[in-house]
Amino acid sequence: MADIEIRSVEGLAGSSVPYAYAIKAGPWLFLTGHEAYDFATGSAPEVDGPADFPSFGAPRLKREAQYILARMRKTLAEFGSDFKHSVRVDQYYPVFEAVRAYQLARHGEFGDYIPPSTSVLMERLFRQSSHISMSLIGVVPHKDYEIAKLYPKEVPVPVGSFFVPAITCNDFVLVAGQMASDENALDQSVRLPKEVRNWGGPNAVRRQTEFIIKKRLEPALRAGDASWQGILKAQIYVPTADDIPDVLDVWHQHVPHPCAITALPTKGFGFVDGIVEINLLALRDGAKRKKEVLKVDLPAMSAYGQHIRAGELVLCSGLMPLGPDGRVRPSDGFDALAHAAQTQALTVLSYAERIAKGTIARAQWFMADALQFPGVQLAWSRKQENRPHPFVCVQTPAPLPAPGAALTADFWIYSP
Repeated sequence: MADIEIRSVEGLAGSSVPYAYAIKAGPWLFLTGHEAYDFATGSAPEVDGPADFPSFGAPRLKREAQYILARMRKTLAEFGSDFKHSVRVDQYYPVFEAVRAYQLARHGEFGDYIPPSTSVLMERLFRQSSHISMSLIGVVPHKDYEIAKLYPKEVPVPVGSFFVPAITCNDFVLVAGQMASDENALDQSVRLPKEVRNWGGPNAVRRQTEFIIKKRLEPALRAGDASWQGILKAQIYVPTADDIPDVLDVWHQHVPHPCAITALPTKGFGFVDGIVEINLLALRDGAKRKKEVLKVDLPAMSAYGQHIRAGELVLCSGLMPLGPDGRVRPSDGFDALAHAAQTQALTVLSYAERIAKGTIARAQWFMADALQFPGVQLAWSRKQENRPHPFVCVQTPAPLPAPGAALTADFWIYSP
């Protein structure tokens, strides 16, 4: 496509894997899966430190954060943009200590505007020694894509995080990851005394989900002149796959409108006792783009939500590698026939082709085991004719929702 520009390396970390670390798709900029290593060579002496004394100098976590942010600043500048024109950031960490270091460095780089943000802990990142994985969505500066910050009084910002809870940009409202918390702690209305069994009442997951929907997400949408009818996509993070049915049961009671949904198990959250986090993308009321629920012939259990088009953007629900019979491939008895992750990635990539023709500009691979990612790359190379892969790979707590699944895939497709 003429309006696609890709920044990539031919061989990621000295391998044969072509990696797209940034994609410009029309007005949108996608920087995905940035960790603190050199994309071409794999080494970054300024991060790794001296071989014989790696802890000499600035703290390792600060070095990682500053390296990632400096490279992102440079990459955005190549497209004529900057951090002030970012609309969303997503961060994954294996340890909580990395959050503090990253947020301090981020505040220094972004200044008084940090876009809607989601940060959760995962089991591990793509590189075994990485502590921070950052992805960013931004826009090319243009009068039609000016960003308006929203600070609804009902939606507090956690102390030390500094991000804007919601913004509008063109037709869209983007809402940061919300939890059942105020600035400092879990909200008292969702707390239960440890001595109370709460017979017959909602469990903690359900209580927190309802609170987030009614007390955080709804006011944020309203502040952006949006409503639930315009909801396009939600990412939902919970402690285990077993918690997903409760969350979605509450979600559908309060949000009876189709949208793309990705729901995943997560190692940890920013608040003690917080166990649900949800971020949102929606169209504003009266938007020029129209919300279209795509009718796609896919197995009924391959996703929790619908697949949605809003103008040039197609938002997929998290795709699970289930076949028409509701089972994950390869089937029992043929586990030596193929690399499981390759077979499963081929399945979800074929589903993406059915959803929309276009460019996958953001590919989030949530893996039960990050060491299975080579199979994903083999599938990508086959389906995408070795086009550079704009991926983030993180390892979630196992198991994933679909029994036997090696992965859940979350795709953003540019399809004008």
